[in-house]
Amino acid sequence: MWKENSSLILVVDDDPDNFEVIQILLFKENHELIYAPHAGAALNSLENTLPDVILLDVMMPEIDGLELCQRIKGNWQWKHIPIIMVTSLNSKEDLARCLDAGADDFIGKPVNGMELRARVRSMLRIKHQYDSLKSALQLREDMSNMVVHDLRNPVASIMMACEVMRLSDLPEKPQKKLEQILLAGQKLQSLIDTLLMMAKLDSGKMLLSCTEVDICDLAQKVVSDFEAMANQHQIKLVSELPEVGKIFPLDALLLRRIFDNLLSNAIKFSPPQSQVTLKLFYPDQLSDSESLSRSSDSRIFTPKICIQFIDEGPGVTEELKEHIFEKYEIGSPMHGVTQRGWGWGLAFCKIAIEAHNGRIFVENRQPNGAIFTVEI
Repeated sequence: MWKENSSLILVVDDDPDNFEVIQILLFKENHELIYAPHAGAALNSLENTLPDVILLDVMMPEIDGLELCQRIKGNWQWKHIPIIMVTSLNSKEDLARCLDAGADDFIGKPVNGMELRARVRSMLRIKHQYDSLKSALQLREDMSNMVVHDLRNPVASIMMACEVMRLSDLPEKPQKKLEQILLAGQKLQSLIDTLLMMAKLDSGKMLLSCTEVDICDLAQKVVSDFEAMANQHQIKLVSELPEVGKIFPLDALLLRRIFDNLLSNAIKFSPPQSQVTLKLFYPDQLSDSESLSRSSDSRIFTPKICIQFIDEGPGVTEELKEHIFEKYEIGSPMHGVTQRGWGWGLAFCKIAIEAHNGRIFVENRQPNGAIFTVEI
């Protein structure tokens, strides 16, 4: 069993004698060691217990150390764990392959005790720094969520007061101002609800409330609701939708917020006299020639629903594509001015879509504009 204030090290090696050597060399270091004789045992161990450091042998039967390292680093729950590759290979090409696989460090065989202890201590310092930073960020996140949650009562009071005042016989000018206050309050309430919903999704504490949803019917309602906003911005709103009647198990509330956020962004970042298109189709109904135009990742991800939000704005730079779905990321320049949003809309969409086992990505269209694609 792991002891408090000690470090847990997972040793993956198909030779038990090598594990015994590492045990002896680390005997005085106050570490708790777990042994896995092959990749499968290592993955099973990671499912139950997260070590502080992994010592991973390169040469193993079936799944070798390089492939196992890639699998571990490809898992969001495990990728922060430092991996030291233990290898008898010593060419620069072999060491480069270890680093390319995601290893954080390596040590050659036969293992030198002083070097092993030094490298383990180095990786533990990195892991402890990560843990401290994660705790600090979690504290900040918890405080932010608490503040957002506490905003609900005063906002509700403001909106209730506005509703009461609307019943009184106010002159036309104050009545218009009251309508503006009420509209701003509704937007703020929606923002608070979305932030709280995103926090629950991000923490895994919110379960999807899936019902039978006619996604085409939902898309039609969204387009109808956004007609006024598009007209106000002098933008033509176009929909390319299949016939209604196809039902999918989805969380209708989350899906509606995804539609609202992405369509609102498309309108906001499009210039006047341009066009925004909402396109929905079912990939399994495409012909072979149409399928070839889709993302190359479709070979490993086969969606049932594809939704595209197509605008004629400035597009998205390659640099921004890497960060646009992160929390608090700003928009891109339009007509020389950077459009700053709340910084949560696209992050919320990504979390909500991934909760449906889907994905979202952005591409530039020709000659100008961007295409945000949702696949579920």
